[in-house]
Amino acid sequence: KVFSNVSLFSAFGCGVSSYPPNTNRVVNGVEARPNSWPWQISLQMYTGSYYGHVCGGTLIGTNWVMTAAHCIFGGRYYRIVAGEHDLSKIDAGEQAISVNGYFIHPSWNGNCVGCGYDIALLRLSSHVSLTDKVQLGCMPSPNTILPNNYSCYITGWGMLYTNGPTPNTLQQALLPVVAQDVCSRYDYWGQYAKNTMVCAGGGRTSGCQGDSGGPLHCRGSDGRWYVHGITSFVSGSACNEAKKPTVFTRVSAYSSWIQNVREHK
Repeated sequence: KVFSNVSLFSAFGCGVSSYPPNTNRVVNGVEARPNSWPWQISLQMYTGSYYGHVCGGTLIGTNWVMTAAHCIFGGRYYRIVAGEHDLSKIDAGEQAISVNGYFIHPSWNGNCVGCGYDIALLRLSSHVSLTDKVQLGCMPSPNTILPNNYSCYITGWGMLYTNGPTPNTLQQALLPVVAQDVCSRYDYWGQYAKNTMVCAGGGRTSGCQGDSGGPLHCRGSDGRWYVHGITSFVSGSACNEAKKPTVFTRVSAYSSWIQNVREHK
């Protein structure tokens, strides 16, 4: 059995969408159905005159967001937008809330993304309202490992391809899991693929710049979607380079750290 108990519940239940995602034959990536991944948020940074999208993230509590450590820079002002679909306009039902605290994993080294620990939690200044468009993501059980070729989906507002256009609307793509013993081979990621990471995709489909911090959604045997990964890095030469799958921080490797931060911060 791949999944067991769910660690986060809301009035709506986590990992369940009121607008089920279109997961039929999605290979190269397409625009997501609006609000079909209602725990996906846009993390935005204040540039001096406006807030601009910098990364994705996952709503894991009504006032907590999970993202990548490399998305956070000290001394900046951030907000999250939940219920977001089209960055170029205010969508019906979206909620913008400022971040009043961020907690980066203490072992994170900004000069070594391949060393792991690319995870951060953001505390919001107020609670989101859970609606049909804004819901919580499910967290996997501690130390859960997905099998090779397990179907998962990446979502984000990142570039459509290397040095390509950046879409205004949320995109999704099917990224099958690449097992650790494959991803850590010398012709794949080698030593950069740690056991605290999840590799997925590779070749035609991948994450790209702007997708960082966003979720890797994988459906459990109970029908709910679980966020197993935080988008961390891709190949520097091309987002979809062969044998260089997108690498995610494995959420289930950090269950105790996540719980500790949420309980004590």
